[in-house]
Amino acid sequence: MEENTKLIKDLSIEEREEIFVDIARTLEDTAREALVEGNTHFAAISNNMAEAIRINADELARDDPENAERVLLQATAMISQFEAVHPYRMVSMAVH
Repeated sequence: MEENTKLIKDLSIEEREEIFVDIARTLEDTAREALVEGNTHFAAISNNMAEAIRINADELARDDPENAERVLLQATAMISQFEAVHPYRMVSMAVH
């Protein structure tokens, strides 16, 4: 974790903020897929985490890198958990 924190420290504030926005977008996509598949609980948790990250992206990018790293680890763990349970991603969410 110390190496990852050093990597986060090496990034500019704008790059860190962009990473948080990207991870929030990925969480929202994962939440949408979970909702379509009927997993409303996971969708709600993922959506809430995405919203919290998006709202606080500026503070996370500017403040303590260790806490920012923890948030990134938790978000990637959520995404990894969903991908482990659903290895084959949906191609389309269209309803016919």
